[in-house]
Amino acid sequence: MKKIRIGSGAGYSGDRIEPAVELAEKGKIQYLVFECLAERTIAIDQQAKMKDPGAGYDALLVARMEACLPVCMKNSVKIITNMGAANPIAGAEKIKEVAGKLGIRGLKIAAVTGDDVLEVIRKGEYLIEETGEKSSALKDKMISANAYLGAQCMVDALQNGADLVITGRVADPSMFIAPAIYEFGWDMNNWNLMGQAIVMGHLLECAGQITGGYFADPGCKDVPGLSRLGFPIAEVQENGTFVITKVPGSGGMVTLTTCKEQFLYEIHDPSTYITPDVIADYTGVQMQQIVKDQVQVTGGKGRARTDTLKVSIGYVDSYIGEGQISYGGPGAVARGKLALEIVAERLKLTGVQFDEIRYDLIGVNSLHKDKLSAGHDPYEVRMRVAGRTKNMKEAIRIGNEVETLYTNGPAGGAGAWKVAREVIAIVSTLIPRSLVNYSIHYEVI
Repeated sequence: MKKIRIGSGAGYSGDRIEPAVELAEKGKIQYLVFECLAERTIAIDQQAKMKDPGAGYDALLVARMEACLPVCMKNSVKIITNMGAANPIAGAEKIKEVAGKLGIRGLKIAAVTGDDVLEVIRKGEYLIEETGEKSSALKDKMISANAYLGAQCMVDALQNGADLVITGRVADPSMFIAPAIYEFGWDMNNWNLMGQAIVMGHLLECAGQITGGYFADPGCKDVPGLSRLGFPIAEVQENGTFVITKVPGSGGMVTLTTCKEQFLYEIHDPSTYITPDVIADYTGVQMQQIVKDQVQVTGGKGRARTDTLKVSIGYVDSYIGEGQISYGGPGAVARGKLALEIVAERLKLTGVQFDEIRYDLIGVNSLHKDKLSAGHDPYEVRMRVAGRTKNMKEAIRIGNEVETLYTNGPAGGAGAWKVAREVIAIVSTLIPRSLVNYSIHYEVI
């Protein structure tokens, strides 16, 4: 039975680069997938594109391509990535530039667009899933609106001879199932096969999480070699059965427990996992440890895809002003508490306007507040004040008041830090598939 091997080269935008190179060099893979696009990322990149029409793609695109393109070309490994973010065409042009500098020839790059539906949302009236409000309530606050495309656009690019496919917003697991659909000629209306494929994509999408990274908990769940963590590979058979593994000798591990933890990641109703390609049913999935670092997965099913696509809407929600300062030695907690009291009083005296405020001692009560505090005073503590405001001016004032503790007491404050930033928030809506049309732009070098 024909098999292909698909490697997961990144689980988020800032992920390590070396494991992807290792996959391309030693993983005997045919495809390397970089999943780098979180929900807010594309809104932030859209802001960058507004300032510079040549920007808006992933910040590490060049570094990843410089490291991975040579070995991928050498070993005939195709690349699929959503690092195009808000500007896939500019990303494709940058990859072409990088390839030229590396002396690479014979590379066909496909840039998928069409996920940007901002004007569709602005002109329509759609229900916001999280709040029940209409999309018009966001008015001019909207920065971006991107529909989650499925695998078909990437399958089309591969059928047209693309060696590298760069997209904007596509569903995470769709990037991993596209190579299998293309290679095996799968019928995308075979819902059980698509459901099984989505299980594979879901397990791979977070890269090192499934090989023990986010799984590790010393003394409870020990994982070897985390500093050289290997990223996962799916060896996929034509019938949809697949094995999760990694490069032999790399750090981490692939076990039933690492796979099961990733399997449960972001799952609400396991019988109804909605994607653009299929409504997957995970309830019959079975895993079997074949040998060390090899887990076979079967039993995924599915039913017909929905008539709508999810859209992530990015908008300017508010501003946050924050300040921090550290206290150490005897009485550190008492001085930290006094510092918080001083800032609270200062904000009141100077009339700083905020909608929400937090006063924390990191290491004492910043996660679970005083109810679950450790019950003893640590030798060092970091004081933090953060407030949500309606404008940048008020946000700046919060951090300024923390910084003044340097000379205005209490004693021994050090390492003061402040920042004021815009808050980009995300909400979701659903729109008819008929309103979303993708296109593919090609670059050849």
